Parts: sequence; structure tokens; C-alpha cells
Amino acid sequence: MTDQPEPGRPDTPRLTTREAAELLGVKPETVYAYVSRGQLSSERAAGGRGSTFDADEVRALARRSGRREPSPAGGDLVFRTGITLIEQDRYYFRGVDATELARNHSYEEVAEWLWTGELRPGVRFTAPSETLAAARRTVGALPAHSGSTDRLRVAVTAAAATDPLRFDLSPGAVLSSARSLIPTLVGALPVLGSTEADGGPLARELWPRLTARPADAPALAVLDAALALLIDHDLAASTLAARVAASARAHPYAVVSAGLGVLEGPLHGAASGLAHRMLQEAVDRGSAVPVVADHLRTGRPVPGLGHRLYRGEDPRARTLFALLEDVPQAAGALAAAREVVATTARHAPLHANIDLALAVLSVSCGMAAEAGETVFAVSRTAGWIAHAMEEYGERPLRIRPSGQYTGPRPPRPAP
Repeated sequence: MTDQPEPGRPDTPRLTTREAAELLGVKPETVYAYVSRGQLSSERAAGGRGSTFDADEVRALARRSGRREPSPAGGDLVFRTGITLIEQDRYYFRGVDATELARNHSYEEVAEWLWTGELRPGVRFTAPSETLAAARRTVGALPAHSGSTDRLRVAVTAAAATDPLRFDLSPGAVLSSARSLIPTLVGALPVLGSTEADGGPLARELWPRLTARPADAPALAVLDAALALLIDHDLAASTLAARVAASARAHPYAVVSAGLGVLEGPLHGAASGLAHRMLQEAVDRGSAVPVVADHLRTGRPVPGLGHRLYRGEDPRARTLFALLEDVPQAAGALAAAREVVATTARHAPLHANIDLALAVLSVSCGMAAEAGETVFAVSRTAGWIAHAMEEYGERPLRIRPSGQYTGPRPPRPAP
């Protein structure tokens, strides 16, 4: 089949410039830009006033380029995607409730579902020995004060350098790279505990890199669920960066690097660290009330509360809180988190988000403040790959917003 309209059809409808712009989700000026680039043909309207466009040709261009229109959520662009749907305080991976998937399947199984639309029970990801060795050498050369995201970024670069086939963007090749990259990222992180897991699920491999405390089954279940819940969340900032990179046909490792660069911002992946520090202080002081009061007094938002996409409680947080009920050592941090929510609710109708739930896990299990960011980065790598695969099927370089120039009008004399 083809996206091109059938030429020469006498009954093909004609659209005005305004109608074509609305169908494409762009401004009328952009429609004429498409004509000048040869992406769209036009004919003069009867009487010579304005241009008309073939409706089938316009629809074909909309399918190739992706419809773009103002976002009701406050963003600038909307892109068609078949990966994640968020609506009515719930979210879905390829049509299936994401929290249900996280409760019943491992991170690797959910990743495979996101990539292929198929569940592979018991699937495990394995890092090639040469790739893992290169990543560990590179990470080992970093200063001792380097953070986990620093380590993950250089590990991605090292893994890319060992893969001569990284420029093969066919689905099979991209999936092969993803299945080896994710365990490489985990394996390249330093071990904090006395023992390292020998194979098994990715959550078990990640655990000793987050805390020196031994793992127990309930806590591992929470970590595995957190990894599965965080795989994707529609067009978050890091995912948009990943899609832009994929639009330019960057290889999967570069796509992940683009996502990691945005993730390190304090308003994205690093937000969980703020929630950890706040919750740790509440536990240490024996009450969340003075901690919340300090934030309100200084005009700082209370970390771990509210989400622009959910009116109620973040479904990811709700799922993790339920699982944390089965972790005995989490009782104190869980009670403190609920006190944070209840205290803040006296002033603002805010609900817990995923950052607060991650903070309960990290505080109760002796993890560092950046543990949530590490979990976020490792998990979201699978989502970035899923979006890259989707973007590789679109027209290259389609994500090209136009700048609105606000500087002085030319010509100006040279300085």
C-alpha cells in the first residue's frame, strides 16, 4: 500500500489553505512551506484567489509527518503514539493497565510488551562480557564523587563504542542493542553490598548497587514493580528529547544519551532525591508536621506531591504504597509519607506522586538520596527505546518547530 493519493481522480476533493492547515495541525504559512519544499502540491482556486489542495494528498502528508496541534496539557506539540495512554487518573501500556502489568510481570517482561506488544514470560536480559567490561572500565575511571547518572552516561558511551552495528536501525537490531544495553548499565554501577547477584531478574542485579543491605523478597518485589511502572509516561521531557534524537536517525545508544541528559534536571528524574531528603528528615524528627511547615514557611513546594497529569493520587504511587505494606522495614517511612500528604492537604489538595513512593523505598532500605533517580534512569531506558523504534518509522527530521524571532529587525550596521 502507499500513502500517495491516486493521481488523476476527477472526484478528488479540494481543500482551502485553512482546511489543509487544520488537517495537518499547522499554521497556514507552514502549508505554503510544504509546497515550496515539494512535499505538497497546490492549484490556484477558481478566480485566482488563494490555493487549493488535494485532500488525499494532505491526509497522506499528515500520516507521514505526524499531526501537530496545541496540547491541552499545556505543551506545544502532540505526536501520535501507540505506546502509552494517560486518562482519567490511570495509564496504559499498549492498551493494558500499566499498574496491572507491574503487579503481575517483571520489568523485563513489561519492557518486551512495550517494545513488541508480546509478553515473554521469564525473559531475561544479558550484558555481553566485552561490552560490560568496557563500561566498567570507563565508569571506574570517574572521580569518586560522580553520581549514578554520570556513571550511566559514560556507560552508554562505552557500550556504543563496542557495538559496530549500532547504526543498524532495523527493529531486530535495535531490540538486540536494548536487551544488552540495559543490563550493561546496571552491571557497570559499583556494588555497595558485600555480594553481587549472579544472574536473575534485573531488579535483583540492581539491588546491591542501590544499598548495602541484603535484599528480601517483598523489597525486591517493590523495586521490580517500580522499574516496571516507570518504563514510560507518555511524552515526558526526556522522552521528547529521545524522540528528537531518533527523528535525526541517531542510533539507540545516542537516543538513550539524549534522554539521560534531560533526566538529570532537578524537575525531572532528580525530583525523587528531594522527596528522599524531605522524608528522611521527617523520619529522623519523628513527625512530618515540622518538616512540611518548614517548606511552607520558606515558600518551597513539598516534594513528592502533585502531578500535572493526575487530579488524584498518582497510580504509580498507589501501586507502590500497596506493595510497601508488605515490607516490614518500610512501616516508619510509609507512615511519615502519609503524614506528609495529610498535613499538606490542610493547605492544598495535593496527592502523592511516584517520587514520594520511591522515597519510602529508598529511605526504608538504606539507599542514598539518588537511588530513585537511578531506578528512574535504568527503567526509562526501555521507554526511550520504544519511542525511538516508533520514531524510526516516521519521516526523518519531522520534529522541527519554528522559532519566533524576537530580536531587533535587520538590517543593522555591523558592530
